[in-house]
Amino acid sequence: MPRNRLPAVWTVLSLVILFCDAAAQAPAPSRGAMGPLPRVHFLATGGTISNRAGGRLTAEDLVKLIPPLETYAQPEFEQFSNVASSALTLDQYLKLARRINELFEQDKTLAGVVITSGTDTMEELAYFLHLTVRDFRPVVVVGAMRNASTIGYEGPANLLEGFRVAASRAAAGNGVMVVLNDEINSAREVTKTDALRLHTFQSRIYGVLGVVDADRVSFYRAPVKRHTAKSEFDVKKIETLPRVDVIMVYQDASGDLITAAAANGARGIVVAGAGAGATTSSQREAINAVAQKGVVVVMGTRTGSGRIAPGTDQAPSGGERRRNTVAAEDLAPVKARILLMLALAKTHDLAEIQRMFSEY
Repeated sequence: MPRNRLPAVWTVLSLVILFCDAAAQAPAPSRGAMGPLPRVHFLATGGTISNRAGGRLTAEDLVKLIPPLETYAQPEFEQFSNVASSALTLDQYLKLARRINELFEQDKTLAGVVITSGTDTMEELAYFLHLTVRDFRPVVVVGAMRNASTIGYEGPANLLEGFRVAASRAAAGNGVMVVLNDEINSAREVTKTDALRLHTFQSRIYGVLGVVDADRVSFYRAPVKRHTAKSEFDVKKIETLPRVDVIMVYQDASGDLITAAAANGARGIVVAGAGAGATTSSQREAINAVAQKGVVVVMGTRTGSGRIAPGTDQAPSGGERRRNTVAAEDLAPVKARILLMLALAKTHDLAEIQRMFSEY
């Protein structure tokens, strides 16, 4: 390079360095320049997150516990109920799904919805909404393992993170998510793995969808099974959900519980089988008997993970049972129950129900 061009090159480089340094030190753009904050609707149903000595926290109380909230979203709150998650009825499940669909239908500018729930049956509620909320916008279910009168109450932190996920554009299309302990899990795969520890909600072999860190919400994967906006289940057409019971397999278990469930009105039964779906001979006989009477039996596993595939059975006389039952795929028994209830509200055809278990 000619010597007379060196000063000009150094001048340009110096200007670039000065510009980058100034840009790095410049203040972040004001919210006014970025547009209004995303609006997030908050539906409180109760649970441990609302518990405290002397009474229960309301939706408004919970929002007031997180002053930084309005840095991330414009909150709107509504008290749906204020009970333990195990006290929520299936009729309330239907009403909650209808309410969320109504919010999305009436307000196209709403960014997302946050729901607080007790953790004991949170995975069931979340999966029900995953199948019945028919919109691409995010729905986030949040709770707490400790109540508001306990040292280390993590409710406000979890709720703030739930709002941040619901307000995030990256969350759209991921269906219903459970957010606790800085982690984002899909409603389909997440399960409560410990009765007391904060790190209880996990997706086992599947892993988290993402995390909520101080700087941003980060996603690493997306659900691939059908859900929410692509779901065929319309709660507007369902008045009541059919009874479905879950029966566990254990050593020398009798089939009379299966028979009794059918006799008392169960239209479907989920069997939490041993290993890859094995049952006792007594249970196998009962399954075949109730299936012949029109009760739909879904075979799952009690192991906590693993797939029960259609057309497989380790039992010596499995051929007859394969013809009479539906395979749960990789759904946990309690979630297989949720899907079977919705499926039975549409059809009793085993092939159609098996299709649903394969797609959802």
